Amino acid sequence: MTDSNHIIESAADNHIHRDDIGAKMGMWLFLFTEILLFGGLFLVYAVYRFQYPDQFHIAGMDLSTAIGTINTIILLTSSLTVALSITALQKQNKSLSIIMLSLTISLAILFMINKYFEWSGKFSAGIYPGSEDLLSRHNGEILFFGLYFVMTGLHALHVLVGIVLLSIILGMVVNKKITYDYTVKLENSGLYWHLVDLIWIFLFPLFYLIQ
Repeated sequence: MTDSNHIIESAADNHIHRDDIGAKMGMWLFLFTEILLFGGLFLVYAVYRFQYPDQFHIAGMDLSTAIGTINTIILLTSSLTVALSITALQKQNKSLSIIMLSLTISLAILFMINKYFEWSGKFSAGIYPGSEDLLSRHNGEILFFGLYFVMTGLHALHVLVGIVLLSIILGMVVNKKITYDYTVKLENSGLYWHLVDLIWIFLFPLFYLIQ
């Protein structure tokens, strides 16, 4: 009976191990498709920037480098806190993990608040897709802001998804559905959030530092 139980437990352990690997591979595959999506947009940006370098430079003057820098600091800090959350839980420090994960979510919300004010400022100034002010500009400037709204908007959507995802994971950690010996869901959420931050690292210089 003892040998049978040992075999069953070993099989169960192996099954969990395979599930963890499968979950991680699935997440990496998903992240790869996201990289392809943004990679295509970055390629389009590069082509148009090569064609209209001066007009891209002029359009970039309408963006706030300060806001872009603040949001960059926010996201870089959030990457650190989500990593600390994973490490804390693996070291069986549940309380610290909850604090760091909550801080990550708070920083993500702060990013979205800044983004709201940034976009509101642009709309108030008449700079938005289809506006008369924007359509009266040169083609390169129109393309710049078209890419700006599409790419930063798509990134903001990913941030919102991240907020929802991390909030669900936080609830699972609090309710002990994610524990120190089973952190794959938290790790996958962290990977997703790192990708969101990485994409912004590319968006920041392309739009906010071009001037």
